[in-house]
Amino acid sequence: MTFSSISRMAFSPEAAWPDLERVDSTAVKTFSFLVVPLSLLPPAMIFWAGSHHGDAFVEGLSSKPWALIAAIFFLCEIVSVSSMGWLIKQVAHVWKVQVSYRNAYILAAIAAIPLWVSSLGLFVASMAFNIALSIVALIFSFALLLQGVRSFCKINEYNIDVALAITRLVFGAGLGAWGFMLLLLII
Repeated sequence: MTFSSISRMAFSPEAAWPDLERVDSTAVKTFSFLVVPLSLLPPAMIFWAGSHHGDAFVEGLSSKPWALIAAIFFLCEIVSVSSMGWLIKQVAHVWKVQVSYRNAYILAAIAAIPLWVSSLGLFVASMAFNIALSIVALIFSFALLLQGVRSFCKINEYNIDVALAITRLVFGAGLGAWGFMLLLLII
């Protein structure tokens, strides 16, 4: 999977999603080779940005215990991706569509990729830039989640309302988790 295939996946349920379904991979492999490595990116960037130019964001921010904050953030990321996979499966079941646990966890991992990559914006000491980048990442994450739900749950364009309902519920919960993690950084 490449970044260009991921970008196409946000716009179509046929773009690379069916290929992912055929790949012989388990949720454990997905976590080991996708979630864990990419989940390390935001804590590393938080540590670096907080230590190097934290005061550019908020006065006195550079003196926080950034190593501890980064470690807690990493653990929260792992828990949130695991929880999102479980939630995707449960919400789909409520809407009477089927998705395997494996596909639900893969979808949770792929939907988080834009958020992980957006942490690279912390190289720039600009709150406005990072807020704008985060909003773009959230929109892209929503699009990936929607198209993944459509593909993995076999929802065609005539039942798009079901896919949107599932996506809104899961994304809302994910947004709450993301907000909580950002709150950890502020406190």
